[in-house]
Amino acid sequence: MRYRNTQQLIADLEQSGQLIRIHEEVDPHLQVAEIQRRAFRAKAPAIMFTNVKGTKFPMVCNIFGTMERTRWIFRDTLRALEGIFKLKVDPFDFFKRPWRYAGVPRAGLATIPKKVKAGPVLENTTTVSQLPQLHSWPMDGGGYVTLPQVYTESPDKPGFMNSNIGMYRVQLTGAPFEKDKEIGLHYQIHRGIGYHHAEALRRNEPLKVNVFVGGPPAMTMAAIMPLPEGIAELIFAGALGGFRMPMITREGQLPILAEADFCISGTVYPNEQKPEGPFGDHLGYYSLAHDFPLMRVDNVYHRNDAVWPFTTVGRPPQEDTVFGEFIHDLTADLVPTVFNGVHEVHAVDPAGVHPLLLAIGSERYVPYAEERQPQELITCGLSLLGNTQTSLSKYAILAAKEDNPGLTTHNYKDFFTHMLERTDFARDFHFITRTTIDTLDYTGISLNQGSKLIWTACGPVKRTLGSNIPSHFTLPEGFGDAKLFMSGVVVIKGPKHTAARDEHDDAMFRLAEHLKNVGNLDSLPLVVVVDDAEFTAANWDNFLWVTFTRSDPATDMYGAGAFTHCKHWGCSGPMIIDARLKSFHAPALEEDPDVTKSVDKMAARGGCLHNII
Repeated sequence: MRYRNTQQLIADLEQSGQLIRIHEEVDPHLQVAEIQRRAFRAKAPAIMFTNVKGTKFPMVCNIFGTMERTRWIFRDTLRALEGIFKLKVDPFDFFKRPWRYAGVPRAGLATIPKKVKAGPVLENTTTVSQLPQLHSWPMDGGGYVTLPQVYTESPDKPGFMNSNIGMYRVQLTGAPFEKDKEIGLHYQIHRGIGYHHAEALRRNEPLKVNVFVGGPPAMTMAAIMPLPEGIAELIFAGALGGFRMPMITREGQLPILAEADFCISGTVYPNEQKPEGPFGDHLGYYSLAHDFPLMRVDNVYHRNDAVWPFTTVGRPPQEDTVFGEFIHDLTADLVPTVFNGVHEVHAVDPAGVHPLLLAIGSERYVPYAEERQPQELITCGLSLLGNTQTSLSKYAILAAKEDNPGLTTHNYKDFFTHMLERTDFARDFHFITRTTIDTLDYTGISLNQGSKLIWTACGPVKRTLGSNIPSHFTLPEGFGDAKLFMSGVVVIKGPKHTAARDEHDDAMFRLAEHLKNVGNLDSLPLVVVVDDAEFTAANWDNFLWVTFTRSDPATDMYGAGAFTHCKHWGCSGPMIIDARLKSFHAPALEEDPDVTKSVDKMAARGGCLHNII
């Protein structure tokens, strides 16, 4: 099947037992979001809500809730697309100039969008306030679109080949916005729409924007796909969908996806921003209200049988975890062609994706050296932090393939064991400070600004990691509850953080000095300070989430015997990461207990979701 719209997809999912309908009234304010999150955790079918409070439009969720279902949706085109990505020539050239590859069956023909004069999406008009107002978390600032396809074209070079489709969050309602006339458009740094917006500002012109919701599932996946700059997601969507995407083109107007369920057409005028947020985001915390571009609504269209697809994000894993796994599987073979010397990368989902990037690279610069040290690995790390979406990574940790050809970034225990056994703590940490970081990451010194770390290791084993906490391991006042998380890694509870943003914490210097004086701790090279040691040490998901979403490398890394020499930082060890919640961090996400009780009733015996979630 090549699904041209949401209706075809829903019908096929239902017929194959992969979608259920719920006719009991549900509330888009928190309730459907909690149902969706539970459905994902339960690996439940997709769920269509036919009776949604406050709107006439049905909502559907969990369509991409399992990898098996996601691959099933694209079962008729995946093999051809995987073949494209394995082209011996530059596979991205296929998407830049698809007409050169007419010999690639069907997929090549499908890449070129089809211009049409009308389509189902234009059958009706409505207003923003009549759309489903999804609130995912209690502090959300308004109703949001969570699976949008935000379409723009280059003002300098308009047309399909210079278009961008991104999944940038869209706030439909909230105190700052004039009802039905204004919506918020939040896009993070290093996004394709930003280049188009910059061109419009340089020309002192408004930027036309279309927000599609629903339609071919290939368009949803294309909006998430981290394609290199200059490659239109619309072209990729055609190859993944297996047909030419029909786009309504009218004189003087931005093209509209003909088979979309909804289209919000609007305009972003120069120098108009309003506060957008808060919003419960995929790092597991709220992103707070900040000024982002204001989109003035021109029209809201919808088809006769329109259905509103949605998801929710929060602390991983969530449905967007499946998106990431799908994209990783599709593009894994491309890594060496994009990053010379890099064999494997893994943006770690339990750590919120961008905070932690694990990689395996080569170390071939001085193959005749008596003892290899990281050199090419540093180049690989700089490449990863300078290209594509990996440039948003905060901790980039790289191991050498030559030391263990069987090592993989997907086995966290083996990978961190490998690194801690080989790291020279006086040499192998390379910081980049006062640089751009992910917009959603509040650990830095300001919005969009913080630090990055390239941590490399290669060569022979330098230490044996301890499998217990030795009796001489003591802690200064205010610290305690030491837990051995894995061999060589100790998690301890620290005092409440009180330091200001962009300042070190004196308590951490006290800890570092104490551990230096304790001495003989080479077998415990990593100490992580947290608010709740038992929670953090309970499992890998907790450890990765707490350690890497609550720390900024330059501000929050300390060390016993720390030194700075010619602007290079190192320590004799152990290394200390301050992963406490900071006084300036955004709050973590928590569900509303009353909503939880209402969903519990729906899941109980006799409830409409019994044996589903």
